[in-house]
Amino acid sequence: MTNARTLGAANALALLGSSALLGGALAFQHLGGLAPCEMCFWQRWPHLAAIGFGLLALVLRAHPLRRTFVILAGLSVLVAAALGLFHAGVERKWWAGPTTCSAAPAADGDIFANMLSAPIVRCDAIPWELFGLSLAGWNALLSALIAGGVLWLATRR
Repeated sequence: MTNARTLGAANALALLGSSALLGGALAFQHLGGLAPCEMCFWQRWPHLAAIGFGLLALVLRAHPLRRTFVILAGLSVLVAAALGLFHAGVERKWWAGPTTCSAAPAADGDIFANMLSAPIVRCDAIPWELFGLSLAGWNALLSALIAGGVLWLATRR
C-alpha cells in the first residue's frame, strides 16, 4: 500500500499536470488565437476529469477511497494521452479521423451546402508545432509522462 506522502505527490502531479496542460490549451486558444478543432476539445475533457478526481482525493485525505480517486485521475490523464496520440496521427495522415472535422468539402458546386457542411477548424491540419510535434503531439507526450508518474506513484508498494 502506498503511503500518504507518495499518494499526495501522485495527486499533486495529476492536479498540476492536468491544470497546466488545460491552461496551456486555453492560452493557445484565447491568447494565441489558435481555434481548437473538435478533437482538441475531446482532449480537454479527460484533463477536466483528472482535475475533478484530484480535487476529490484532496478533500478525502483520510478516506480509504482517496487512492482510488488518484488512480482515476491518472487514468483520465492517460485517456487524454491516447486522444492526443490519435489526434496527432490524424494530423500526420497516419490514419483517418472523424469525417466531421477531417473531410474535405464536397466538390459538387453547391457553395451554400459546402459552407454549411464545412468544418470551422480541420482536425487533420497542424496549426502549430514545435520540434516537429503539434499541440496534439505535445499533449500526448506530456499526458503520457504525467499519467505514468501518477499511476506509478499511486500503485507503488
